[in-house]
Amino acid sequence: MIKTPYLLFLGDAPDPLAAKVAQGIRDWRPENAIGQFRMEGCKADMRLPDMTLAEARAAGAETLVIGVANRGGLISPAWKKVLIAALEEGFDLASGLHNLLRDEPDLVAVAKATGRSLHDVRVPNVQYPIANGVKRTGKRCLAVGTDCSVGKMYTALAMDAEMKARGLKSSFRATGQTGILITGEGVPLDAVIADFMAGAVEWLTPDNDPDHWDMIEGQGSLFHISYSGVTMALVHGGQPDALILCHEPTRPHMRGLPDYEMPSLEALRDLALLVARQANAAVQVVGISINTSAFSEAEAITYLAEVEARMGLPAVDPFRQGAARLCDALEAI
Repeated sequence: MIKTPYLLFLGDAPDPLAAKVAQGIRDWRPENAIGQFRMEGCKADMRLPDMTLAEARAAGAETLVIGVANRGGLISPAWKKVLIAALEEGFDLASGLHNLLRDEPDLVAVAKATGRSLHDVRVPNVQYPIANGVKRTGKRCLAVGTDCSVGKMYTALAMDAEMKARGLKSSFRATGQTGILITGEGVPLDAVIADFMAGAVEWLTPDNDPDHWDMIEGQGSLFHISYSGVTMALVHGGQPDALILCHEPTRPHMRGLPDYEMPSLEALRDLALLVARQANAAVQVVGISINTSAFSEAEAITYLAEVEARMGLPAVDPFRQGAARLCDALEAI
């Protein structure tokens, strides 16, 4: 088990979105986030106290969590001095990067010498099956996005919380490092061997009660040249009964791909349905989740109303407004 509370390491994150792991923990498990550690040049801020390692340990922090999700998932050489100092200060380390802590000899040596633990949450620990496409009992909702990092995890978490508040049967199914750090379990899907990804999603969302909903955390985008494979595995392995379209409206291009324009919500709806119907012919798009964090309240209301009128579906920002209307749409299926 990863010891809590955490000191969130933001490193030298070049923008707030690069620290999405820390942001997710801050927003959904605030009781576990005691403070933040930022290096020179860091452009992210979780609105937590900036602490030195000694201050955080004195305040009770047990684990330094790498809260940055950089392209390629690499441990920056610039971070090493801090990570080693954290181990020496008495912290365990936790990371969801592709670059594993356990593969860094200097970190392993210091952890052994200090009796500290290294937690790599992006490591599959189950022998997942190959997908068989057999229809499972229970219901499943999958968040799909026009791009990466548009609010798919937040949407699934908000809907799960709303369903539970209504006394309904619901489970959030984490498929990435942030979701796993928030909930403590899940499948690190983009670290699973490709042939077994869809099977891992089947394993994660097994047979359940007929009135139980799995809220599946989305990953990547069917339109993203770099990460579309993991999205396809979720769509086919999840066999969703319902899709929620997720979008961030202020981006000039796909994240990390300046030569690729953002797709429209209409294009996402049409492609997602085409792909999802291969696994579940009855799948429906039931709502739209918009990340309006860059808008004022008035701008957000105006934009959401325009999208709703255009698409004929409930359009909300579930983190800003709650997920009630999206869950109403699920209950109507």
